[in-house]
Amino acid sequence: MPTPETGSTSRGTASATPAELGAPRAGSAEPAHPRAPWRLLLARVAAMCIVELQKMRHDRTELYTRAIQPALWLLIFGETFSRIKAIPTGKVPYLDYLAPGILAQSALFIAIFYGIQIIWERDAGVLAKLLVTPTPRAALVTGKAFAAGVRSLAQAVAILVLSALLGVALTVNPLRWLGVVVVVMLGTAFFSCLSMTIAGLAMSRDRLMGIGQAITMPLFFGSNALYPVDLMPGWLQAISHINPLSYEVDALRNLLIGTPGHLLLDIGVLVVAAIAGIAAASALLGRLVR
Repeated sequence: MPTPETGSTSRGTASATPAELGAPRAGSAEPAHPRAPWRLLLARVAAMCIVELQKMRHDRTELYTRAIQPALWLLIFGETFSRIKAIPTGKVPYLDYLAPGILAQSALFIAIFYGIQIIWERDAGVLAKLLVTPTPRAALVTGKAFAAGVRSLAQAVAILVLSALLGVALTVNPLRWLGVVVVVMLGTAFFSCLSMTIAGLAMSRDRLMGIGQAITMPLFFGSNALYPVDLMPGWLQAISHINPLSYEVDALRNLLIGTPGHLLLDIGVLVVAAIAGIAAASALLGRLVR
């Protein structure tokens, strides 16, 4: 089962001080001409991503432990079901079919507990300091959402290397690999925003962990990560069609192994979902410090 962010990760978040995120230092004058909103947004996203990279550089333990579960899915579930041919996937070998789904699953499991960091920052007094800076709340949320994407990309590298070693026929087209980066970042951004939204409603780590555990597996099994949508019962197909994870998996399959898909639709859905998630999380962010 997915696990929440470790304590070391939370401690690393404290390095994202208001000063690093663009707040004016004590005694310094405000700039005469504030930055354009899009520049401010990019600066916040870049700062959060750099902090996330620093945390991973200082403590790689979580990357290693999180790689265990995807490896088990590929090595045990994937290899076994490839042999018994229990799930028809047409001309695509089942392990090839499964690998993009496990990649999306790994990103989901990382993102869905990202809201715990927000609650930790509230308890440590960091969130209150961030909210009094000139930085818009949407920029803070966007920065954290894409920082979660950076962590997911690091995990994705391990999964794709293992997939290649197991014989999965991955693309060699660099443009398609760039598309994989975009899709993983967008999918992780949405699910991390969903986690931050839940944090704004739940208000405590225990409640967030409980809700996260309750929705993670339904999101996973209610998508096309393990089996084609055509094999699902009608009610599950309806869930799959409104599940953003299904669109992420569909896009990853199209990019990584070349299966027919609807790439523009998939990316469009993920963009809309990410924007909606950022808006919802931004609206509830202030509730945590009241």
